[in-house]
Amino acid sequence: MDNKPILVWVLVALVIGLVGGYYFGDNQGFKRAEANLKKIQEEAADKAAAAAAKAANPFQAANPLEGVQDDPFAKTKSILNPFK
Repeated sequence: MDNKPILVWVLVALVIGLVGGYYFGDNQGFKRAEANLKKIQEEAADKAAAAAAKAANPFQAANPLEGVQDDPFAKTKSILNPFK
């Protein structure tokens, strides 16, 4: 029977610790999640702005003739010409 007051104090301390841990842990977790969400939203906005800027520029296109020779017989002329 002498252990009853000690047990009560241990249970009270445990309950206070659990409530305090839940409150402070929840508060810190909320702040961390809020910062993470803000970071994700900023990245998504940057990606959307870059995509919109890319789509809005009608002059930004790949050159379909890039790498094509203008005279395909230039090498043949130089090889077959015995006077060069």
